[in-house]
Amino acid sequence: MTSTPSNGGKKMSMEKISVSKAREIAENKNLKPGLVKGTDGIQFTKGNNDRIKTISWDEFQEKLDERDLAVYESGGWMKIMSED
Repeated sequence: MTSTPSNGGKKMSMEKISVSKAREIAENKNLKPGLVKGTDGIQFTKGNNDRIKTISWDEFQEKLDERDLAVYESGGWMKIMSED
């Protein structure tokens, strides 16, 4: 578990989640995994951004694995970060 600053300077606890859990949260929010064009950055997107190419969940998992990244969540808010 890791902490990151939130509004008001308070810390909120971020918990590592599986890609399947991230997918469930993302689908509830109409989000898809995306690759930032011209970079190796990945993020969640609504799919209507010219700078982000929507990718499959399998490709998303591969990108996480390649870069030793994981999805962390707190209260439905997700962030892609380096694994601890």
